[in-house]
Amino acid sequence: MSRIDETLPFHPVRIAVLTVSDTRTPGTDKSGDTLVDRLTQAGHVLADRGIVPDDRPAIVQRLRDWIADPQVDVILTTGGTGLTGRDVTVEAHREVYEKEIEAFGTVFTLVSMQKIGTSAVQSRATGGVAGGTYLFALPGSPGACRDAWDEILKLQLDSRHRPCNFVEIMPRLEEHLKRK
Repeated sequence: MSRIDETLPFHPVRIAVLTVSDTRTPGTDKSGDTLVDRLTQAGHVLADRGIVPDDRPAIVQRLRDWIADPQVDVILTTGGTGLTGRDVTVEAHREVYEKEIEAFGTVFTLVSMQKIGTSAVQSRATGGVAGGTYLFALPGSPGACRDAWDEILKLQLDSRHRPCNFVEIMPRLEEHLKRK
């Protein structure tokens, strides 16, 4: 059964938050605020925060910059995961992934189904790994960001979560580069 083992130490991770939107500003970015509030309340460190337009090259460049930054362990993006022509965040993520975490989207859909029913099919939330960094693309609504954090990421980014978590395998994400 999934649980937090309080006898183990908590290891904070450094998380960057990127809002993808043509209209949001730092003053109107409720989804980004939701993620920042939740990750800091959980004991993690906000490594950086930004807003980029719904422009695939701009999203890819910001993701690559943060992947290359040793001070960023996890990247959370919000926005651009829907079905419209401007929604290109998922494609940008997949352009940089070395490995996709297919089950993240599935689990997010299951969580969303409990809240919004079949409307959950309109989200293309995704997760992956690149350069030893975890990346997660979340929908642009504060509710979806709360659901993703509270039901999935808060647990998987907690080093005490059992039976397993993302943090404990972080040192091994790039072990293929060390093989001879």
